Amino acid sequence: MSGSKKGYRSGKFVVPGDRLGVIEEFSPGSGTYVRDGTIYSKMIGRTLVDLLNKKVSVYPLTSGASVPKVGSIVTGQVYNVQSKIAIIRIWRIGKKLLSGFYSGILHISDAAKGYVETMFDVCKTGDIVRAKVISNKNRVYHLTMAEGNLGVIYAFCSECGHLLEQDRKGRLKCPRCKKVEKRKIASGYGRE
Repeated sequence: MSGSKKGYRSGKFVVPGDRLGVIEEFSPGSGTYVRDGTIYSKMIGRTLVDLLNKKVSVYPLTSGASVPKVGSIVTGQVYNVQSKIAIIRIWRIGKKLLSGFYSGILHISDAAKGYVETMFDVCKTGDIVRAKVISNKNRVYHLTMAEGNLGVIYAFCSECGHLLEQDRKGRLKCPRCKKVEKRKIASGYGRE
């Protein structure tokens, strides 16, 4: 919605993160947030630009659009792993598939109940995980997998890419190349 004031109009379709204006021109209304003086959309919806009161708002396109909330159990794919954190692309909340995805951060301190030396022992890039949203501070979803029902639900061999199977001892083993790998395994691994 950049440009002169006459370029601002109501009814424009927006998604989270779309730029709506600057605080020098408008005050932020419902469905918006401000970062570094710029007003952004907080939700999927349509804009309402009140030129008389110099206010911009976003109204939801549909009621009850699914977004992760604190306490939500989410499913996603590990996008990136570093020694202390993993980035998760969230694509399901509970049983409901999302039309897009959200990003979540899993910190090593929230990966398991006990001490974890490195995130590479918890999950690897490409793994499918079940986690719980514990915070959305600064519009970033912080996740935990410390509970028993949370963790990796599908893991792939880092050697050959084959789906790892859980053996009788509870270890993850590749049926193709026989490599044994370490993960924080969720209850019900491979059955979802």
